[in-house]
Amino acid sequence: MSAHDLLHHPLWQPDTLGRPMPPEPHAVSVALPRWEDVVGYEEKRPEVMTRLQAGYPRFVIARPVLELARAVAGAEQPALPFPSTAAAGDAAAFVRRQTGAAAEVRIRGPVAVVVTTETGFPALKAFWQHTGRIVSTRQAKRWLAGGGEIAEAEAVRRELRRQLAALYDCAEEDVVLTPTGMAAQWAALHAVQALRPGLPTVQIGFPYVDTLKLQEKFGFGVTLLHDLAAAVGDLERLLERQSVAACFCEVPGNPLLGSADLSKISPLLRRHGVPLVVDDVVATPFNVDLGRHADLIATSLTKFMAGSCNVMGGAVICCPRSPWHQQLRARLSGPAPEPLWGEDAAVVLEGCKTFPDRMARHNKHGLFIAERLRRHPAVERVWYPRWENAEAYESVRRPGGGWGALITFLPRDPARTAPRIYDRLEICKGPSLGTVFTLACPFTLLAHYLELEWAERCGVSRYLIRLSVGLEDPHELWRRLERALALQEAAPASSLAPAGP
Repeated sequence: MSAHDLLHHPLWQPDTLGRPMPPEPHAVSVALPRWEDVVGYEEKRPEVMTRLQAGYPRFVIARPVLELARAVAGAEQPALPFPSTAAAGDAAAFVRRQTGAAAEVRIRGPVAVVVTTETGFPALKAFWQHTGRIVSTRQAKRWLAGGGEIAEAEAVRRELRRQLAALYDCAEEDVVLTPTGMAAQWAALHAVQALRPGLPTVQIGFPYVDTLKLQEKFGFGVTLLHDLAAAVGDLERLLERQSVAACFCEVPGNPLLGSADLSKISPLLRRHGVPLVVDDVVATPFNVDLGRHADLIATSLTKFMAGSCNVMGGAVICCPRSPWHQQLRARLSGPAPEPLWGEDAAVVLEGCKTFPDRMARHNKHGLFIAERLRRHPAVERVWYPRWENAEAYESVRRPGGGWGALITFLPRDPARTAPRIYDRLEICKGPSLGTVFTLACPFTLLAHYLELEWAERCGVSRYLIRLSVGLEDPHELWRRLERALALQEAAPASSLAPAGP
């Protein structure tokens, strides 16, 4: 079964808990069909964790990856493999720095494994999650079988860079491929730190969780300016009193889908000599042109670019109009980051061939669903780039570009209704976005379960439901959503609402 089969046969009922989406060995999402399943996943309840056959690879370590670690380190000590000796060395140093636990790098052929203790393993997993410098399932299987890169790996990566360069209006040499989208963020952070060493960073807008964690744990401090309405003034005052290494933001943000006003932020940053790193995962280069304002674009190829939900990958784009173009490109062309594994690059490349057509359809379907949710009496509020900080988004929207396929909504009386609406959704439910099939999740629970009160102080309700709208017939999809929103037929679900952290 492929990702396209899930358009017509979604995994949404309780008995689908833990199944990979799509049902194949390299799936990067997993079915969490009920609200209480998400809570159980976050609280690591055995009745949920023992059912998981897959998970997002930065959070749930896949079986082939664990087998690879055991093949090198044995089964007695906690260990994880990394895609290069440089990544393994950085991971071991992070474990020692964070916990004081022992951590050593063991190398067997091309495989570098970090071996640590029970005390050090949580930090090792944190490095894996936050930096995204990970071994993919395809890479692990290949190494376990004693093989290496496919013969055409370099040619595939070169063609993928060429395709991405056309989308981003840059040279092939300006595109750096990474194992994951978070590895692209790490590479961007690494590059700006080399340009402006020892300085803190700034994050504008409520961020995707690991983007902020990356700056907190691997930078020199970070200031979060989560209020987009006040961001320009707040940033100006901050820059007057301190030097910073770089500013990070998302266009649009996830999950609130507002955009930082790059037309005002970029000139301000350049007056102070500060690079701007922008994440365009939600909008994609099909919809927005960030090259006039950004210095680096860090993106995930896992999402809309591939669309298939069965591959990890990322890229950093060194924007040719940046005043630091040559310096940043030189820093990104060094020994790190690790390249995207050839087999994974081939999967992404296949997705790239259909990406423009798919994205045009995603845009159309996303707007269709967003407009209907906005009019539905059971919905309190809808967040969508067309309406959130619309002027800022419009200033970077390409001619013919749309507003994407990611929608966040809050039901009325959310503590009572959000769990039951989620449970009744006849669509796939689990982590990730940008899939050809529609995918829903209670985003705040998945991303911020241990900091729900902090998220709510930033305006992010724990009861949000996020939809990544797929390529199903939009009228049929809307009928499914309408059935879930028909609350008068739902059973009470107040017991499913999570407690605070």
